[in-house]
Amino acid sequence: MRRIGFGTTVAVLALGVSAASAGPINVTTYHYDNYRTGWNQIEPGLTPSNVSSPSFRLRSSTVLDDQVDAQPLILGSQKVAGHGGRREVAYVATESNTVYAIDANTGHVLLSKNFGTPVPFTSLPGSCNNNGPNIGINSTPVIDPSTNTLYVVTDTYESSNPVYRIHALDPETLNDKVTPVVVSASGVLSDGSTYNFNAFASRLRAGLLIANGNVYAGFASYCDIAADQSRGWVLGWNLNTLTPLAGNQLNNKLAHSTDDFFLTSVWMSGYGLAASVAGDVYFVTGNSDYSGDSYNRVKNIAESVVQLSGDLTTVKSLYTPEGDEGWQVLDEEDADFGSGGVMLLPPQTGTATNIAVAAGKVGIMYVLNADDLNNGKLKGGRAYSTANVGSCWCGPSYYKGSDGFGRVVSSGNNTVGVWRVDATGARPKLILKRQPGSVDGSQFPGFFTSVSSNGTLSGTAVIWAVGRPVDNDPAHISLYAFNPDKDGTLFSAVAGSWPNTGGDSNIVPVVANSKVFVASDQTLTIFGIGTAGRKVAIPSPRHVDLRAALAPGEHEIYGRIERVEGDLVQIRTRDGRLVTIDAAAAKSKFNFAKPWIGHALMARGTLAQDGTLKAALVVHAKDSAKMWLGDR
Repeated sequence: MRRIGFGTTVAVLALGVSAASAGPINVTTYHYDNYRTGWNQIEPGLTPSNVSSPSFRLRSSTVLDDQVDAQPLILGSQKVAGHGGRREVAYVATESNTVYAIDANTGHVLLSKNFGTPVPFTSLPGSCNNNGPNIGINSTPVIDPSTNTLYVVTDTYESSNPVYRIHALDPETLNDKVTPVVVSASGVLSDGSTYNFNAFASRLRAGLLIANGNVYAGFASYCDIAADQSRGWVLGWNLNTLTPLAGNQLNNKLAHSTDDFFLTSVWMSGYGLAASVAGDVYFVTGNSDYSGDSYNRVKNIAESVVQLSGDLTTVKSLYTPEGDEGWQVLDEEDADFGSGGVMLLPPQTGTATNIAVAAGKVGIMYVLNADDLNNGKLKGGRAYSTANVGSCWCGPSYYKGSDGFGRVVSSGNNTVGVWRVDATGARPKLILKRQPGSVDGSQFPGFFTSVSSNGTLSGTAVIWAVGRPVDNDPAHISLYAFNPDKDGTLFSAVAGSWPNTGGDSNIVPVVANSKVFVASDQTLTIFGIGTAGRKVAIPSPRHVDLRAALAPGEHEIYGRIERVEGDLVQIRTRDGRLVTIDAAAAKSKFNFAKPWIGHALMARGTLAQDGTLKAALVVHAKDSAKMWLGDR
C-alpha cells in the first residue's frame, strides 16, 4: 500500500508544534500541525491529577477590541519591539482587524496593530448575522517558523466595498515584511465564461495552511445568502513574495443549475485546510443547489472530502457520500458534509498508514483512504468504514495512547468520544473506547477539542474542550478538561463569553507550556497551575444585537420548521403558534437558506391578510429557542 508521506513516526512536531531542547514549545498553525491533530505531545506539566487539583485555575484575562474567531498562536521565545529580551508570546487576531502580541505568562498586551476598518455585518449579504458585528480577521493565521513570519488575511471596508488582503508580518514588530496583496482570482465556468473572485459574497473561515513553500486559504459564503454569486475557492500565495499561485481551485464551475444556487463552500466551522507531507491539500466542501441535482465530480464537487495537488491545478481524488446519506440528500436538506473538517492520521499500528477522517452535520464519521479518497471506486468513492459520532459543526482531534494505538477524539453533539484506531485489516475502523464527558452548548451541535500529553506516557493525556453558550445572557463559554481513560470532568470553569449567539463559537483551546489559552469575545483567558492569590476577573459580556433595521410594515420571527411544500414553509413559533412563510420572494433574490425540517429559521418580511409572512429573507437559526432573539 502506497504511503501518503506521513513518515515512519508520529511527526507532529515538524508540522507546527516545535520545541527547543528543554525549552518552550511553539504553536504555529491551526490545531498544532498540518494533519490538524490538535495534539501537543510535549506537555509534562498538565496531567489529569494536577488539572483536577485546586492549583489549576484562571491565571489572567486580557481585554481585546472585538470577537475572536481565530485560534491563538504561540511563540515560546520571541522578541517584541519595545520590550527587552525574549518571552513567550500569544498572538491573537480579532474581527476588528487587530493583531495582538500578548505576554503568555502575564496576559499583558505587549504590542498591537490594526490593519484597517472591518466590514460591518450590515454590509454583508442579507446582513448575515452568523458572525460578529464585524468581519475582519476571521480565519486562524499561520506562522512560518523557518523565517519567523506571521501570515494573516484581513477583510477591510474601503469605499463601501470589502477588500481581502494577505499580509506577511514580522512577529517582533507586527509590521509587513513585504507589500500586502489584495486577494483576487478567476476561473472558467462550464460555458467558457469567466467567474471572478467576489469579496462581497466570500467569507474566509477555514484556518490558513503553510505547505510546499506556499500559504493557502479556503473561502465560503455568508449564511448561504447571495448563493447565485458565491462559490467556494482554495487559493494560494508564495510565502516569500505573496505572489498568487498560477493555479487555483474553484469548486463549482457550473454556469447554470436548477435554481442558480452554487456555493460548494470551504468553511468547516473554521477548521484548517490540511496537508500531507507529500504536499497534497485536503478540505471538505459544503452544500450546493438545494434541488439536489447539481453535483458533478469535475464541475461541482459539493459535499465531498477533496485531495488537491499543492499547485492547486488538479483534484487528485475525492470522497462523496452516496445513498441514504449521500450528496443528493445533503444538498436537498442543507445537511453540509463541510460543517466539519478533515483530519489526516499519522502512521498507525497495522498495515494502513494513509487514513483520513471527516464528519459533518449528519454525524457520520467516514474513515477514508487519504492516498486515494475514491479508494478504487470511480464514482463517489468508498470509505474504509464509518462511525456515528453525533452531529458535527466541529472537527476531530488525535493522540496516541500508551498501548501504541492511535485515538481519534470526536466531539459531535455535546459529547466527547474516544475511538481506538484499528488499522490491522484491509478496512481500518474506529472502535469506541469511552465517552468521558460532555460540554454545555445550545448553538449548533458539536465543539472543538485539543489533546495534551507527555508523549505516550500512561496517565498523562488530557482532552481539552470549549463549550458553546446555553443562552443569550450572559452567554458564557466554559473550558473543560477530561481524562480519556476515565469518566467524569477533571475541570470546568467559565472562560469568556459569546454574546452573538446567532454565530457559532468555533473556539479551539490551545495548550502550550503548561498553560491553556481560550480566545472568545473581546477576551483572552489563560489557565494554568498557580498559587492562591487575587481572583482574576473576566470582563462582563457585552450585549450584541445583530439585527438589521426593519422597513415600515416588516416583521421578523423565529420558529422550528414543521413542514415544507414548495415555497411555503410552516414553522412553530416560541409561543406554540403555527405560522406559514411564503419564501418565494426570498428565493428569487437569493436571500434564502434552504429550510431543514426539524430545525429552526428566522424569517423577515410583511404579513398578508391571512397571516402568511411574505418573506424577503429566510436564514437558519439555532435550534434552541434560548438562542433566538425576540420576534418583532
